[in-house]
Order: sequence, then structure tokens, then C-alpha cells
Amino acid sequence: MFISVDEAYQKWKDSNVQFVDCRFDLQDTSKGEMDYRSAHIPGAVYFNLDSDLSDPVHEHRIGGRHPLPDWQAFAQKLGDRGIDRNTEVIVYDDNHAFASRMYWMLMVIGHSNISILNGGFTAWKDHGFPTESGSVEKEPVTYGDFQVNEKLMVNQKEVKQKLNNEDVTLIDSRSAERYSGKIEPIDHKAGHIPGAVNYDWSQLFEDGQLKSQPEINKHFQEIDRNKEVIVYCGSGVTATPNVLALLQAGYENVKLYPGSFSDWISNDQNPVETKK
Repeated sequence: MFISVDEAYQKWKDSNVQFVDCRFDLQDTSKGEMDYRSAHIPGAVYFNLDSDLSDPVHEHRIGGRHPLPDWQAFAQKLGDRGIDRNTEVIVYDDNHAFASRMYWMLMVIGHSNISILNGGFTAWKDHGFPTESGSVEKEPVTYGDFQVNEKLMVNQKEVKQKLNNEDVTLIDSRSAERYSGKIEPIDHKAGHIPGAVNYDWSQLFEDGQLKSQPEINKHFQEIDRNKEVIVYCGSGVTATPNVLALLQAGYENVKLYPGSFSDWISNDQNPVETKK
């Protein structure tokens, strides 16, 4: 799922792939696109978390802070940027979270040739590889027919039904402080979904790179491979690196709760647990 910067550079030289820049800043939502226009991998197109990888926030935040977009609309945007079902896509950002969201969404619609640039744009620059400024316009194409794989995700109702199911493991991907309820800088309630275990997504990376496969396997060693694993975060973005890492580690029944905690607390009747 992750490609080294050297491998990516060789593919870029062959001009057989489409690079996608997904840089974004949750605190400054215009920064990612500004950074892209300032410098990006030559030929890369830009996908914005808010306007391309999410729908507008719904009333009462049902669906969370970053609701999934309409899948046909997403496919249209892929086509508008020159991507069809046969295009090899390499996604990148500067922390792997937003690129992982894009990767997961492509996976949901059955796109088969995708990878994430390990180390992101920083690694590309550190290797002295070329960059360009401005924006990239592509000849529009038709993305093509696709099927949405609903088995890769769950909604709020399904999570509620499985709260006390011993055959299900619920993973909270946020920091330990947010998981425990000690701090909550974004959402109006603090804590986590009852029964969830905490696996901070950022622990998958070291010095900007994905950890080795043995390290990742060890990281998840207490997660039962025979159970269904449901992963969430604050709004369905930073959970995706955990989803991809679990799949890469051989877990077969891994699902994302796209609405995540921000969707869960949109219903005041849903229980919230705290641990200090």
C-alpha cells in the first residue's frame, strides 16, 4: 500500500501514473491548497479534504465533521482530473492521514492500482526530486462504472448494535488524551465510544515514515485476527491509516466508521465513556 520515494520517482519519470496531492490542515483549511500551488510533484493534481473528499457538514453534524461525499460525485471529480479506472494513482500529503483517506475512498469504489508515497512530499523534497508551482489541469475523462463496497464501512446504527458484541473490536485512533476525555479541542463532548481500545494512528509512523511490517504486526498483536475490527477517529480521516495498516498486517475484516466520534455524539442518547 505504501511506495518508497525512490520507486515513486521511477514511476514519475515513466509518466505512467497520476500523482494526487492531498495536503490539508485542519486548523487552516486553505493552507493545503496554498502549499500545493506553491510547490508540488510535477503533474500532480490536488484533492481537498473538505470539498473533494467530504460532503458539506450536515445539520446537527449527522455523518460527522467530514461526511463521505456522494460516490458518483467523487468519481466525477476523479474523471475531471484525468483519472479513470485504469489509472495508476500515487497519493501523498505531509502526514499520511489525508492521503490514507483518499486511498481508502478509491479502495471503496474498487480502484485497484493505488499507493501512498511513504514520507510524503517532505521525503520527495529531501531526496532532491523536482517540484513545480501553480496548478495542474488535466484533460477530463470518464472514470467508468464502479460498485461501492459497503462491506468496508459501518454507520452509527451498526456500531450501536455491535457495542457489546464479543466478536467485534472497536478501535479509537485518536490521541490518548482525546480518547480518555482529558482534552477535547474539536468536538462538543469528550471521551470515546464505550468499549473502544486506543491505538493512536500517529504511532504507526517514525521520522515521517511508516514503520516496518514486523513493527506494525507487533503494534497490533493484541487485536484478535478472528474478530471484526471497526476503526474510528474524530471524523473518519485519521482512522484510515489504522485501517490500511491493519489490512496490510493481514487482518481481513476491517471496517471504517466514517462518521466516527463526531457522528456518534450527534445523538445525545449515545453513551460516551471516559478514562482519566
